[in-house]
Amino acid sequence: MESMIGLLKIKVIKGTNLVVKDSNSSDPYVVITTGSQKVKTLHVKNNCNPSWNDEVTLAVYDLDTPINLTVFDKDTFTDDDKMGEAQIDINPYLAYVKAGLDPLSTDSVVDKIHPTRENSLSDTSRIVWKDGKLVQDMVLRLNNVATGEVEIQLEWVNVPGARGLAS
Repeated sequence: MESMIGLLKIKVIKGTNLVVKDSNSSDPYVVITTGSQKVKTLHVKNNCNPSWNDEVTLAVYDLDTPINLTVFDKDTFTDDDKMGEAQIDINPYLAYVKAGLDPLSTDSVVDKIHPTRENSLSDTSRIVWKDGKLVQDMVLRLNNVATGEVEIQLEWVNVPGARGLAS
């Protein structure tokens, strides 16, 4: 079995203009998957603009394995409805983590990643030095639905004994 490279913390902050799946609202939650791992947020009742502020963590074994985010509407008596999906591209962020930047002043913007047809960004994403850590703020456009965005924040965690990014 391949050894772990490190951990990726993903703070799922909020959703905006999510589609209505129930009679007049939705009960959304987020599922993030990579490889065989699956983590999810709590669901928020009757809200198409939910604030989750949930933090989930994935163990990263392969930098080429896609990280997928899917929003679902929680249903009681039927299968949960899909409300859109997006792919999280961590490569631009990890390039700066690998570089081992010296500590910068808080809120220093290291780089900006612009939306393209190849990524799920709905707005310019900033890689920022914040509170002694390098993080990336993203607003993801949900695919396969009329509307919807999810705001997240990425943070890399080096793990003692793990392979690490340098290898």
